[in-house]
Amino acid sequence: MAIMEVGMPKKPLEAIEEHFSKVTDPRVDRTKEHKLIDILSIAICAVVCGAEGWVDVELFGQSKLPWLKTFLELPNGIPSHDTFGRVFSRIDAQQFQLAFYEWVWAVNDIIQGQIVNMDGKQLRGSKDKVLGKRAIYMVSAWAEANELVLGQRKVDEKSNEITAIPELLKILAISGCIVTIDAIGTQTNIAQTIMEAGADYVLSVKENQGHLYEDVSVLFGVDQAQNFKYASLEYAKTTNKGHGRLEIRECWSTSNPEYLNLIRGKQDWAELKSIAMIVGTRIIDGKETKRVRFYISSLPSHAERLLQIVRKHWSIENDLHWVLDVALHEDHSRVRKDQAPENLAVLRHIALNLLKQEKTAKGGIHAMQLQAAWKEDYLLKVLAAAN
Repeated sequence: MAIMEVGMPKKPLEAIEEHFSKVTDPRVDRTKEHKLIDILSIAICAVVCGAEGWVDVELFGQSKLPWLKTFLELPNGIPSHDTFGRVFSRIDAQQFQLAFYEWVWAVNDIIQGQIVNMDGKQLRGSKDKVLGKRAIYMVSAWAEANELVLGQRKVDEKSNEITAIPELLKILAISGCIVTIDAIGTQTNIAQTIMEAGADYVLSVKENQGHLYEDVSVLFGVDQAQNFKYASLEYAKTTNKGHGRLEIRECWSTSNPEYLNLIRGKQDWAELKSIAMIVGTRIIDGKETKRVRFYISSLPSHAERLLQIVRKHWSIENDLHWVLDVALHEDHSRVRKDQAPENLAVLRHIALNLLKQEKTAKGGIHAMQLQAAWKEDYLLKVLAAAN
């Protein structure tokens, strides 16, 4: 490897090349007309600029060939869309995801103590009725303060998110962070894994948790029936008004042992320190709806903080999943062959991470993609976050 001179600027995607070069090339030597890192780099740039499939990626490469040659070797020009499709269908998805994880943590200053949201998302377009292939689910970890995907893991076809979440947790460096997961992740082994990673948890409790839901809901229900007159609970409230809508969120929480010790199987939940009830009231055009949710946490009772954490859990829906569908059209993707859907999902995560870190442009992600496609100097600004 050549030694870089002091002050010499990094070429675009240099860190990508460093970390993703560890991914095993699935091709035999006689079929390697194009370097694997060139294929990966073109695909990343293309997805940043709005490419949604392999035909788009090839078209981007052909359109940007002179520019791409300034930092890629491209010994045989731009690969065909069939080549992109074959390579990404055969790249080991877990290797690719691990390279992504190592790259994210190497080039970003991850804010310590932040909220890390975890949730699964179905890639609807990956379903293939002809081959009897179900749509795949990907579980992702989202760093709310950094606005970064930290890692992802495919849910095994014969399993569910309960098995994928611990696998992902075990590779994440989340010490000091607060992990939030929806009710499917409210499992004793997941709480234990989070604590072993040096993090804390705030987990949603729903009816599918049996005794846990029954006990927590009854504990708060008794006090609620008396209008909390005799309760030793902490309380916090937020009110948001706008666009003809009024939203009120109220939180009651406690770390009182007299409450916690009434939860059956409490000892099975690692470091369980508090429980909380959050009531959301929404009023639109005079019509009122209420939603009651319950939570368990390894954090001490602090109603205001718990209310804030729970609200920020939805960052993964609003800032990741919604953007993937609306701006990057993930649900419309018809890439289905072998490991290609997972690997394309990682490419979208790379692109989204790069776009989220570029702060100079106005407008949303789609507008930034258009600017990157139109202006190579702006695309270089976006790619700067890759290093």
